[in-house]
Amino acid sequence: MWTYLIFVGRREFFEGLGDKYVLDLQDFLHEKLPKLIFVALFSWALMWVVKMVADRILRAADRQSSGAGHYAQVRTLTTVIRATGIGIIVFLAVLQVLPVLGFNLGPLLTSAGVAGVAIGLAAQNIVKDCLNGFLILIDDQYNVGDAVTIAGVSGTVEAMTLRRTQVRGGDGTLYIIPNSQITTVANLTRDFSVATINVSVDFSANPDEVMALLKEVAMGVRNDPAYKDVYLEDPTLLGVDSIKGSQVIYPVQLKTKANQQWGPLRETQRRIRLALDEKGMLPGDPNRVYSREQSAGNREQSAGNREQGTARVTKGGSDGGEIDGG
Repeated sequence: MWTYLIFVGRREFFEGLGDKYVLDLQDFLHEKLPKLIFVALFSWALMWVVKMVADRILRAADRQSSGAGHYAQVRTLTTVIRATGIGIIVFLAVLQVLPVLGFNLGPLLTSAGVAGVAIGLAAQNIVKDCLNGFLILIDDQYNVGDAVTIAGVSGTVEAMTLRRTQVRGGDGTLYIIPNSQITTVANLTRDFSVATINVSVDFSANPDEVMALLKEVAMGVRNDPAYKDVYLEDPTLLGVDSIKGSQVIYPVQLKTKANQQWGPLRETQRRIRLALDEKGMLPGDPNRVYSREQSAGNREQSAGNREQGTARVTKGGSDGGEIDGG
């Protein structure tokens, strides 16, 4: 008797449990499953749109980009936009799916808020790095390949992300700089470059003759086929800039394309050195005092050297005439 009652009770329990599962399954198939499918398809469509827009922007930048640095900047921006867009879409999709599956979002959102505050306090430097890196990209402050001075470091930008910038120094050292430490940017490869040569000449030299010589040398480099395409305008002579002791400074300015001033600068300095030596103009010395007696002695010595040289030439011509006559 008791066995029969227990058997009947178990059968009714499992039948009721089966009916409950069937009802839940029917409810899931009729109401919840369509919602889940709709959320999944809609999220996938949004992610596809985000990826498509990012890819089109990247292809357009590849066709119209003026350099590798600009393309790298656009690629970084599109990567950030795509990753951010997909993250937001996934987050919103999860918020729609969890209530359908029976999860209560109230305690979950509260816990997430507390955890978010804790993580934000612990990782605030990372947030600053990413925010400043995003602003650097948006403002186009520098690109990959630019010569810059940032955070007290000078070199060429090799790579840049939202969190850090890698700069290669002139000696080959690689500097990794968090973007939050970049407050001032000196970009040496934008628009144009100006190089200044401070030529030191002795006080005894005539300033007009010195400036005419420097102008001739600078224009010679300006018109040289190897350098003429680099210049943006003719060299500028600023005149006598300073006098100290027997040293007179004559600045010569060269305006060239961005970061291409080094070749003309070195060639101009080389030719100036040779031209001054050819004209007998000595370099100035700020620790030597110029005097009129010294200048007069230098002029007399130069005149004597010229007369002596002329005499040698005349004598040589007379001797040669006698030899020919013999």
